[in-house]
Amino acid sequence: MAKIVTKYVCQSCGYVSPRWVGKCPNCSEWNTFVEEAPSPLRVSRKPSSVASKLDPVPLEDIEKDDVPRLRTGIQEFDRVLGGGIVSGSLILLGGDPGIGKSTMMMQLALQLKDSVVLYITGEESARQIKLRAERLQAKTARNILLFAETNLDLILDVIERGTPDLIVIDSIQTMYRPGLESAPGSVSQVRESTALLLRLAKTRGVPIFLIGHVTKEGVIAGPRVIEHMVDTVLQFEGEAHYSYRVLRALKNRFGSTNEIGIFEMHDAGLREVRNPSEVFLSERRSGTSGSTVVASIEGSRPILLEVQALVTPTSYGMPQRNTTGVDYRRLSLLLAVLEKRVGLRLGTHDVFVNIAGGVKIDEPAVDLGIATSITSSLRDVPVDAGTVAVGEIGLGGEIRTIGQIEKRVQEASKLGFKRIIVPQNNAKGLKAKEIEVIPVDRIEKAMEALLS
Repeated sequence: MAKIVTKYVCQSCGYVSPRWVGKCPNCSEWNTFVEEAPSPLRVSRKPSSVASKLDPVPLEDIEKDDVPRLRTGIQEFDRVLGGGIVSGSLILLGGDPGIGKSTMMMQLALQLKDSVVLYITGEESARQIKLRAERLQAKTARNILLFAETNLDLILDVIERGTPDLIVIDSIQTMYRPGLESAPGSVSQVRESTALLLRLAKTRGVPIFLIGHVTKEGVIAGPRVIEHMVDTVLQFEGEAHYSYRVLRALKNRFGSTNEIGIFEMHDAGLREVRNPSEVFLSERRSGTSGSTVVASIEGSRPILLEVQALVTPTSYGMPQRNTTGVDYRRLSLLLAVLEKRVGLRLGTHDVFVNIAGGVKIDEPAVDLGIATSITSSLRDVPVDAGTVAVGEIGLGGEIRTIGQIEKRVQEASKLGFKRIIVPQNNAKGLKAKEIEVIPVDRIEKAMEALLS
């Protein structure tokens, strides 16, 4: 008898080892290796006798398929997808437990009243899905077909016998193929299940949504294995103590990866936030030090946010540096620039920086707002409540050029702000009627204009 050779696969990154190891040499995770028996492969040295019936086609002879996108009726969701759902696309939706992934999919299914939606659940019963639909105040849902099953062979049989216009898999980690010996949720099962669903989506032209779990590090479980297989990867983000949710595209073959959709969680489900700037600035108090309004760009949408900073004398030998919504390394860089170029003494102070509303921003254009809030808190001098600050700070203390300055200025003017601090090079040719544009080229001049 032939010897059965087993392999050990890391469930975090998919690394394969011939023997069990405690720590993965690829992703450094502990106790993630699971034994899997590879399926036997028959290798033949003879050339294949199967001839392809298809010939290569010149690129210019291929006809374009002008199939319109499927509009969901949820504008924020359509914005992230690039204008709607593309026929035959495979979309992965990930997020923390309880963030609202299943709620979002149920609301989407309820909106598509003229389309047959097959909702396959592997974690909840059909009765639980029914209760969720009632909580979302669903009046009629004749277009939604529920099927509680995890065996992909049975699921494919149901799909072949019906004609769904859209399929939802909740979740991909619960699906399994009986031909594989590994347990559901393992890397091999997730990979094979995704490959099977991908072929189904492409051959039948049916869009399929896969709901994926998130690991403790905040990434979708198994993305290194399947993210290159799917067409779109959507991440549902949100802080546990905030009602706002941000839908972000990490990968999109049919649209931009810079767009975001903003929702607010209520008892009756998720509601769209059409004007996020007003929402994020609604609780801002004027006359308080350490608070600056910045104009950020997410995709094609300008958003005004409040950057808060608190600088206090440290009670420990090593000062603390804590951030919420801002990159920690970027904060360290800005603190070094403030000490070197502005002359602030922050080595004996704790610094806390927060983006109000639980939003995460990684755009360099908010550097000036962060630096201004830190300086304002240290000196206990409030920033003018009618001023917005935008600009990237270089290591030499210069205010560098940023993109899409016109949209930022228009958003600040629309919300009633009187002044906006912009990089000097961005002010050339900039026309603004109802707001004063103040160009600055150095961080020292920016602090004088904001804290005078």
